[in-house]
Amino acid sequence: MIKMGVIGYGYWGPNIVRNFMGIDDVRISSIADKNPNALKRAGKACPGVGLTDDYSAITGSPDIDAVAIVTPVSTHFELAKTALENGKHIFVEKPFTATSEQAIELIELADKCKLKIMVDHTFIFTGAVRTIKKLLDKGELGDIYYFDSMRINLGLFQHDVNVIWDLAPHDLAIMDFLIAEKPVAVSATGAAHLNHGLVNVAFVTVYFPNNVIAHINVNWMSPVKVRTTLLCGQKKMLVWNDL
Repeated sequence: MIKMGVIGYGYWGPNIVRNFMGIDDVRISSIADKNPNALKRAGKACPGVGLTDDYSAITGSPDIDAVAIVTPVSTHFELAKTALENGKHIFVEKPFTATSEQAIELIELADKCKLKIMVDHTFIFTGAVRTIKKLLDKGELGDIYYFDSMRINLGLFQHDVNVIWDLAPHDLAIMDFLIAEKPVAVSATGAAHLNHGLVNVAFVTVYFPNNVIAHINVNWMSPVKVRTTLLCGQKKMLVWNDL
């Protein structure tokens, strides 16, 4: 039995708690949030689970094996580092950290402590993406020529990360899962119109060997919501509309 502590019960926290509670060998021992209204909601949804407004009560508890961190990105590194230093496995919402340097430090710490890190790249576990992977592995599309993804909508504006860090991790995780080759170069452009100078519309291009190219369009200021991925192969093309 794995005893879990969950830090953060805001927008996405209830989904994480619900899914962990649905696993037979996992028990949610405690939920932490600084917002009393969030704790009230957690108490109604999860009777019998310990509630606290002190995150250290979870990261420092000898009775907890793993910690789920479902908080703003700017808090991920310190919470994750503290949990690892206290011998806890960690499950962290995307994006994993605010910088690549922070990510490397946590990976090295987990390796040193023989602990596991899992980042919640949700889409690589969905039926649609798994099916696309099977089609690719069977050679249905042939050699891949390009990957094109559009993830645009009106809001939600984040206050501690830009639109690339907020939305593009989904597409980058899907791309990494589907395309076997490793990228050789990346370019990214964006513009900030509102929200304290954080980029709200961006275009990312990823280059692979053998002339394979990937393009990702992310936008918080679109009049329409679009979630579309295109894959072009030597034999066939594929369209995935996630809406």
